[in-house]
Amino acid sequence: MNWCIHVAVQTPAHSALGDVLSYTSPCAVAPGALVRVPLGRREVLGVVWAARSPEEAATDEASAGALDVAMPDLKPIAGVLDALPALGDAWRDLVGFAARYYQRSLGEIALAALPPQLRDMSAVQLGRRLKRRSAAADRVAAAPEAGPVALTPEQAQALARIEAEAGPFLLFGSTGSGKTEVYLRSVAALLAREPDAQALVMVPEINLTPQLEARFKARFGAEAVVSLHSGMTNPQRLASWIAAHGGSARIVLGTRMAVFASMPALRLIVVDEEHDPSYKQQEGARYSARDLAVWRGQREGAKVVLGSATPSLESWHRSRPATAGDAGGNYLRLAMPSRVGAVALPAVRLVDMNLQPPRTVISGALLDAIGQRIARGEQSMIFLNRRGYAPVLACGDCGWKSECPHCSAYRVFHKIDRTLRCHHCGFTERVPRACPACGNPDIAPVGRGTERLEEHLGELFAAVRHADGGAVRIARIDADSTRRQGALESQLAAVHAGEVDVLVGTQMIAKGHDFRRITLVAAVNPDGALFSSDFRAPERLFSLLMQSAGRAGRDAAYLAAQGSTAEMWIQTHHPQHPLFAALRRHDHAGFAQGELEERAAAGMPPFAFQALLRADARTQEAAQAFLNAASAAADSLPGAELVTRYPAVPLTIQRIANVERAQMLIESSSRAALQRLLAGWQPLLHGLRKAPEGKGVIRWLVDVDPQSI
Repeated sequence: MNWCIHVAVQTPAHSALGDVLSYTSPCAVAPGALVRVPLGRREVLGVVWAARSPEEAATDEASAGALDVAMPDLKPIAGVLDALPALGDAWRDLVGFAARYYQRSLGEIALAALPPQLRDMSAVQLGRRLKRRSAAADRVAAAPEAGPVALTPEQAQALARIEAEAGPFLLFGSTGSGKTEVYLRSVAALLAREPDAQALVMVPEINLTPQLEARFKARFGAEAVVSLHSGMTNPQRLASWIAAHGGSARIVLGTRMAVFASMPALRLIVVDEEHDPSYKQQEGARYSARDLAVWRGQREGAKVVLGSATPSLESWHRSRPATAGDAGGNYLRLAMPSRVGAVALPAVRLVDMNLQPPRTVISGALLDAIGQRIARGEQSMIFLNRRGYAPVLACGDCGWKSECPHCSAYRVFHKIDRTLRCHHCGFTERVPRACPACGNPDIAPVGRGTERLEEHLGELFAAVRHADGGAVRIARIDADSTRRQGALESQLAAVHAGEVDVLVGTQMIAKGHDFRRITLVAAVNPDGALFSSDFRAPERLFSLLMQSAGRAGRDAAYLAAQGSTAEMWIQTHHPQHPLFAALRRHDHAGFAQGELEERAAAGMPPFAFQALLRADARTQEAAQAFLNAASAAADSLPGAELVTRYPAVPLTIQRIANVERAQMLIESSSRAALQRLLAGWQPLLHGLRKAPEGKGVIRWLVDVDPQSI
């Protein structure tokens, strides 16, 4: 008789096939083994989740009386990738938890966590690949050495507590306080204590990985460090994953996808810039890598360090100290308020744009301040979180605007290649010679993006010269200017080398970078988030501005040599807003307290738990009808009265690529009650999809703990 093997495979979305599929095998296959199995007309990769011996299978069949699928009718597995060790119990537990909590199938999470190239490999191909690996990749790096940098008392105290206590830890360090050195020393201490241990270090953005990778490789050696992020080629990702899974890589650096890296000896997890919304996946399985990192640390006995100068309000609340009547949070807060070298944080200056002449882009005072920096050979950074030349092209005669025909959004004017480009569906056309509606040749850009700001600054500083007589050098870093392979690295190198006087960019330049010669940072138009419908918008704006300010004045010796001070300029039409008052004081604690008080009064996270049910359909009516029918169906579920379901509404951008989108907010003061309802809802949603209420619905999804509403 054959063994019955239960395998997690990636099944089509909403197929309702179940978490695992059953196959037969002539011999035992260990749970966690990778296997090739037939699925329909294809052969796919799967992960063995459980195996039953012939005796156990026979007993189950006899006790059940009848099976939906009898053992003789099960298909056999096609092969076992036995060149790789089986995935461990802890990894499978992580995948299982993520699938349950985020309401996705087990196979979807498991297979998405594996390298894409591995999914298409046979056992023979994998064996050949492993043989080709160089001996150098299998060597274990030498014992790490402590860096030459002297620790500040705050860094030393934080390290001592990380060594002595269990955590999780929230490392609350101001920009420039040396959080990265704490990470490096924590990893060094771990590897000195346990030479075979592994550490996972996560960053929110791909563009931050190379500079962090360089620091870790310089400290620990190239053989000990691998990276994992979507910017790598498939062969690179496979090589890194195999090194981590086999244990030869002691340190894995990566973005959110790295939280699922198979690391059998994981003992330390670092989540840098833990507040960043990039840790929340926005397609497919919408998991939070930060939250999964904390869960994984608890499951595997690994210490977890969350680091940020502007912690998320959820982490801040969980790290609150105990008080009378409040037991406090379960995170340990480690404060590092001082910058390395006793450098003062930038002075924040507000410019009231209500007092400026109409259509002013850069105020006279800010222009003068930038000009002084140029004269002294210092660098300035201008932040505008909108790429392109202008958000819209418009006709003043008939009112035509550059709307996207496929989305409820405008196409952005990109002057560099004379295109109108939709940033949502990608639809691109050449700029028309005249208004398509009335023929007026005087169509004009409205608003301003980084491309137009760069051009405007070039005009304003055209007559300004360096002390050596050279022209002002202006550079732009955004998603458009860094599309070419290696473009970002070369542009950042030019900034570090002092070959740029004024750097213009989006949030890509606002966080994580250690620019030593920038002494002035300016945000020219940050008001859009002050009155957003998303309750998290003020928190994100405060964080972004604090992070931007942190790029200025990071080198005490350079500031002293220049006789300069660091400044952050903010141009706003609302200078009296309390957010800016907290920013001027660099008072994250005060800002967080005010925001948390408002959220507690309104019953919002972290004092409540939320999920979104979203539907995409051919019409808005069909999408909302499906959501309203789903809400009515949920009334029959146990505990439904503990969960509030709000009426269905369109998304802010309700149509993308000719697909209408609607959502329904689900909220409860009990996480357990919310999870019970979501789990019980799944079969009802599958049924509705096939019912008349689901007519016209293309897809639906559940987003647990959404980061934007």
